Amino acid sequence: MKKIILIAFVFLVAIAFNSQSQNEQPPEVGIFEHLDETLPLDLKFVNDNNQTVTLKELINKPTILSFVYFDCPGLCSPLLDGVGDVMKKTNLVLGKDYQVITISFNFRDTPEKAKLKKERFVEKYTKGKGDGWIFLTTDSLTIFKITDAAGFKTKAVGLDFIHPSAIISISPQGKICRYLYGINFLPIDFKMAIIEANKGQSRPTIQRLMQICYSYDPENKHFTLDVLKISASIIIFFLITLIVFLFIKRKIKK
Repeated sequence: MKKIILIAFVFLVAIAFNSQSQNEQPPEVGIFEHLDETLPLDLKFVNDNNQTVTLKELINKPTILSFVYFDCPGLCSPLLDGVGDVMKKTNLVLGKDYQVITISFNFRDTPEKAKLKKERFVEKYTKGKGDGWIFLTTDSLTIFKITDAAGFKTKAVGLDFIHPSAIISISPQGKICRYLYGINFLPIDFKMAIIEANKGQSRPTIQRLMQICYSYDPENKHFTLDVLKISASIIIFFLITLIVFLFIKRKIKK
């Protein structure tokens, strides 16, 4: 009896995982959390005033890091709107309690474009007080280094990019503390991410669990429900439950 149950269990689990592995390709786009790792602070960028700066010079307080590109037709502007909107809903002071650094991951973007983008969002959300919101551009090698260090994976498609949408809280020492996913953020999440960053505390984000059940659809540029993953998980759960039940039942009979 035990052998039959064990064989059935192994067989069904193998089918579930084999089906999943055949249909699941290595992700080309997404967030790969690097909590507790330190950003390469010596990397050089150009700000919207055409000045060369390093992250070490800039990051001296809790920092909210965002990656965009300035001609993005999709997620980037809504992401920055989401950042601006949540800033208005918190009682923390931009430039004093924290800062925001927005880095373009398109090497074609220029300081002039950064300045125009900054003026638009600073005027809209901070009433012209833009000292705490920094827009940066840089070369392709530096872009690769910073996005790789942050776990932000993109894919170029012509002149555009397929990319995820998230912001990252960074401690004053440059340590990655938390990821917040999406384009809209709860004020409590945003505030706690800044407070934790100030203390150098890292915390995994609950939205990361969505990656278990959702896959990124690069064609439509959004996450879709992964029925295969869910089915495999349910099958395994019920198989384990059945094995435990039968084992306990046999013990009781004995």
